[in-house]
Amino acid sequence: MKRGYAVIKVKEETILYQNDAFRKDDVRERILLNDDTELWISGEDERYEDAMKLLDEARQENQAKETFLSNMSHDIRTPMNAIIGLTSLAKNHIDEKARVADSLNKIEVASGHLLSLINEVLDMSRINSGRLTINEEHFWLSDLLHEVLTVIKPQMEEKHHHLIFRTGDILYESLYGDTLRLRQIFVNIINNSVKYTNENGEILVSFGQEMQDERCYLCFRCQDNGIGMSEDFLKKIFDPFERANSTTISRIEGTGLGMSIVKKLIETLDGTIEISSVLNEGTCVDIRIPLRYEKAKVDIQALKGRNILILENDPEIRQKIAQYLKDDDIAYKETASFSEAISLLTDDEFRGEKTDVLLLGEIGEATGDLFDVASYLHKAHPEMTIVLVGDQDWNDIEYRANRSGIEHFVPLPLFRKSLINGIAAALSEHDQGPASTGLDLSGKRILLVEDNFINREIAKEILFATNVTIDVAENGQEALDRYLSGTHYDAILMDVQMPVMNGYEASRAIRSSGKDDAATIKIFAMTANTFAEDIAKAKEAGMDSHIAKPIDIHKLMQALRTI
Repeated sequence: MKRGYAVIKVKEETILYQNDAFRKDDVRERILLNDDTELWISGEDERYEDAMKLLDEARQENQAKETFLSNMSHDIRTPMNAIIGLTSLAKNHIDEKARVADSLNKIEVASGHLLSLINEVLDMSRINSGRLTINEEHFWLSDLLHEVLTVIKPQMEEKHHHLIFRTGDILYESLYGDTLRLRQIFVNIINNSVKYTNENGEILVSFGQEMQDERCYLCFRCQDNGIGMSEDFLKKIFDPFERANSTTISRIEGTGLGMSIVKKLIETLDGTIEISSVLNEGTCVDIRIPLRYEKAKVDIQALKGRNILILENDPEIRQKIAQYLKDDDIAYKETASFSEAISLLTDDEFRGEKTDVLLLGEIGEATGDLFDVASYLHKAHPEMTIVLVGDQDWNDIEYRANRSGIEHFVPLPLFRKSLINGIAAALSEHDQGPASTGLDLSGKRILLVEDNFINREIAKEILFATNVTIDVAENGQEALDRYLSGTHYDAILMDVQMPVMNGYEASRAIRSSGKDDAATIKIFAMTANTFAEDIAKAKEAGMDSHIAKPIDIHKLMQALRTI
């Protein structure tokens, strides 16, 4: 229903005031101001200042939306032109492998940027329509912070920023909350610091926890020495469609929706955000979000009687690892040198002692390649479990790491429980047998359900590398028929929006079909519907997990490892 405003004449000037009480019979004319506001022409009134203020606000809102559309037209066209141009370039030089690879890398970057712009617009639409839902799931704080650092690290390296990352008092590592939205908030804030801080700048990111009224608050701070903001813009930074109007900022692409989305997400999570900034000096953002927590168990017994060697070149990280092990009375030795590590292992072997675990961290540039070092130590001491402790993206390095003898990964930033439980998990995996060197699904059969030809071909190309047998269905009904035909499938990759029968309906029908494996067969949603409520809806329909489109190959492989 449209809001009503009365437009009246005072001394021949048109003014505006909100009036739900005047009679519609008095309306002389109606003017459509924007999508949700009408101006109704009626009689006279004396509230001139109030009316002019309302009219000015309406005009400013319209102007902001017009500016937003202009910015979006430019910002969306920029990566689109890059994608189109680079695709054409790659086709024209198809026989030049290096040139094609360079074009594909740039297309990947441009596509990621375009996707982030579209996601912000869709998020704002969901928020404004009241369809935003929050998903609560268990997560480890160390995993969340590692994911945040992994996402923002490339942008920081590109601008040669110095990142100072600190963790204060961490009371609980095992938490419950919407990790998608938390990650979105923190990444958005840090990315803003990266964008609005000139090259070789300094950015401080810190996380801590506080207890208040039996609630555990996750406290986040991001402080930079960037270009800062004026007092006037700081007052409207959370207004949708707003972007600071300066030659420096106008060169930076964005929707102008990021901070508005962040504010609404934080409010939905019952948190608070405070921003202070000085023009040309920098900005500081403080966020506090309450989260449900639990006291996680630490598997100390699995490490009792074990000997651990720490090989870490960074003194701060080495000291933290040593302190955690010392606190739990776990035997360890530490070194910053690869050559000294070899000496320590040789001495232990000479005395008939065994090193059970090597915690391998930063090794220093002079030592050589990390995986070459791991491979050498693994061949020399095959009974030793090697655990990598680092800030790398495990999805990117997992294959090489496994091939070099690394059996487990503990992400930075480091917390006590994640370290101890990680070592215990590594020992358990080692006892069960050698780590897999890759994903080989020979002998497995997958049903790929996808109505779009291009998406179907992309998924098939990705799956071919696993040696899996692939059957294809083009809608939910066809998928159900194939499943009921008697063919055994180890997993189903299910699109959601399809003709005849959608993915939700097909999944429910499969789960209730009564076949022997109806309750246990893995069904993975593979869809562009990526909001929290979409993920929840997939779970309600009986799907095991959710893989977003465009397909993230690493996440797809992680899901397939479970079949």
